[in-house]
Amino acid sequence: MTVNAADVAAYILGKKGQMTAMKLQKLVYYGQAWSLVWDDEPLFAEPIQAWANGPVVYPLFRVHKGKYKVTPQDFVHGNPAKLSEDQVQTLEAVLDSYGNMSAAQLSELTHAEDPWKIARGQTAPGEQSTAFITHESMKVYYTHLSESDEAVHHVEDINFPAWAR
Repeated sequence: MTVNAADVAAYILGKKGQMTAMKLQKLVYYGQAWSLVWDDEPLFAEPIQAWANGPVVYPLFRVHKGKYKVTPQDFVHGNPAKLSEDQVQTLEAVLDSYGNMSAAQLSELTHAEDPWKIARGQTAPGEQSTAFITHESMKVYYTHLSESDEAVHHVEDINFPAWAR
C-alpha cells in the first residue's frame, strides 16, 4: 500500500492528539527524514517545501489552512493502517525524540539544520519560498547526524532562544 502524508499525519494525531498545525508539519517532516535514514526509503511521496517557518508538506497545509490547531478529525481521510511495521517504528522513534517539543522549538531546530537551509539558499529570512527540500539532502544530513558524536541527542541539550522555550 502506498502511504501518503495524510496517513502519516493521521497516525501522529492519533498518537499525540490535538496540536498546532506547525508542530504537525514538523513531525511529518522528521518522519520523512528519519525514514530515509533508517528505512532507506521515503515514508510518503509528497514533496516538502522550505517555507519561512520551516518544512511544509503542501497537501497537508491545504487540509489545515486557516487553522491554528489540528485534531485527528481534521485528517479522517488519512489511514494510519496503511503504515508498515517499520514505518510505525520509525514514527514512534520520531515521536519519542521530537513529540514533546513545541512548534516553535521544532521550527527553530529545522532552521538550524542543513536540508532546510540548503533548500532556502539565498532566500531572506521570513521571505516566502516554495523550494523543495530534497530526499538526498535529508538523507545525507540526518545520516551524518546519527553517526556524529557531536550531534545533539537529547532535547534538553539544545540551547533554544528564549522565544522558543
